[in-house]
Amino acid sequence: MSESSDALAGRLIRNFNEVPLQDERRDPLYQSQAARLGTGTAAQKLGASVDIVAPGKRSCPYHFHYAQEEMFVVIEGQGTLRVAGQMLPIKTGDVVFIPPGPEYPHQIINTSDAPLKYLSISTRETPEVCEYPDSGKYQAMVTINGARAFTAVQRPQSTLEYWDGEP
Repeated sequence: MSESSDALAGRLIRNFNEVPLQDERRDPLYQSQAARLGTGTAAQKLGASVDIVAPGKRSCPYHFHYAQEEMFVVIEGQGTLRVAGQMLPIKTGDVVFIPPGPEYPHQIINTSDAPLKYLSISTRETPEVCEYPDSGKYQAMVTINGARAFTAVQRPQSTLEYWDGEP
């Protein structure tokens, strides 16, 4: 391949089996490895990652998005999709669709004794607000050119009055 072909391939192609994984852990419940696949690509509106959840662990807190839509493709293993107050079994080959909004809070839990590997695909709507029903938190995020420009995490009781600090 020529140098320009290599550069083009770098902007358009990722192999999820070859991307370095980052360890993400918060004992005792959360342990996974993840690789953000869309970072550094030409993707404008799509995000993707590969996630491997350790046996008996969860990938992230129970949450829902106000703007982003998500899809999860189970590549290997089995576990449980905690969604809308229900526990649904998931396995290799399942494709999970999660629309935005408070009707579908969700979390993937590896309830098996083997790793659970899945591909996460999402729209990259910005600004975005996530709500975490278990902890009562909200997270507001703004992304500019693929980089996180602003993030705030708080609970409603710590909200400031609109005119607070204004002259």
